Amino acid sequence: MDLKVYIVFIIYLIHSIESLNKDINSNIPDSKLNFTQLATKYGYSAEEHKVTTEDGYILTMFRMKGERCEGTGLPVVMMHGLLMSSDSFLDAGPDAGLAYLLADTCEDLWVANCRGNYYSRAHTSLNPNKDPKFWEFDVQEIGYYDVPAVIDYVLDQTNADKVNYIGFSQGAGTVFIMCSERPGYCEKLNLLIGLAPAARQTYTKSVLFRTIATTCMKTEGVLKLAGIHEVFGKEIRDILSEFCSFDDDASNVCLSFLWLLDSPHPGSISYSTLRRLFGHFTAGTSLQNMARYGQSMATKNFQKFDFGLKKNLRVYGNAFPPKYNLSASTMPVMIMYGKNDGMVDTKDVEWLVSKLPNVIESSLVPDPNWTHLDNTYSRFIANSTFPKIRDFLSKFG
Repeated sequence: MDLKVYIVFIIYLIHSIESLNKDINSNIPDSKLNFTQLATKYGYSAEEHKVTTEDGYILTMFRMKGERCEGTGLPVVMMHGLLMSSDSFLDAGPDAGLAYLLADTCEDLWVANCRGNYYSRAHTSLNPNKDPKFWEFDVQEIGYYDVPAVIDYVLDQTNADKVNYIGFSQGAGTVFIMCSERPGYCEKLNLLIGLAPAARQTYTKSVLFRTIATTCMKTEGVLKLAGIHEVFGKEIRDILSEFCSFDDDASNVCLSFLWLLDSPHPGSISYSTLRRLFGHFTAGTSLQNMARYGQSMATKNFQKFDFGLKKNLRVYGNAFPPKYNLSASTMPVMIMYGKNDGMVDTKDVEWLVSKLPNVIESSLVPDPNWTHLDNTYSRFIANSTFPKIRDFLSKFG
């Protein structure tokens, strides 16, 4: 076959496969699509990358770009919140999803996943279905191993000196853990944008979230004896996905569930987003991590896991768990949070801001009804939080 004809044939074949994939994806509900499929469906490119941590966890990360974008400036890393995944930054759809909006500005976007969710449920030697040791982690390990591994991988792939980092809730709180526990890593951050950053949860208003976390804390030992180490994974997600996509009445029930988990904000989350997000939420985590959130609601400190007197003495050399050193978070920080946040209360955010040494700006979202989950799922993101995020990335790019 003539070389030119062969090249034309290969190009035609690749184009045909891409078109076929788009046609297939267009007939599948968004709730059933993964990150690359969602991005492709709406005209974006996404590459899948595997990152292995120092303790053997294999994390999945996606590099996303807008159409005709090369990705200029410093790379931008995004990290999701508790029980979420990278998909949460797409679930609001191409007009509101934060990852889409950032890709539209041609940021070199890297959307990460921490250990334990459905994208990062793998290890070099441990089987998450058989080995309880896989699930012996909480935010400490995510901050100590996962966040540094993600940053190092992105720097290696891009040859950049620093990254800009956007963390939502737990995704921001674990950065402060990294800075406290891993000297030198703060210097790799050009800017941290913290959306409703979760450090301590002393004043959490959500009765449902507080009940779930406190129950996990109080029953952790019994549940582990019963063989329960992973929580809010596939089984819960499948039930929610099927029920919430049934009809409008079912969707309203699921919206009420989100309001109970957080706070009400009528009109903020669309039905299409609601049905999409429940295909990806809840994404799973460890029982120990949920118990750690229960502990965080029972103290005024931002501290490590409390194993109890005997194990604390063995692990920490002290009867009480050590506090994280927030003064070590020396990178520039911009924080945005909502007045109506039921999961990370404004008093806890303001306490955090008072402890950080280099907060460039801390501001309430102008919408007085802005909740915790609005940061990922609201139809108003493009006008509420994104303009400030875009401006800060431009200033620090």
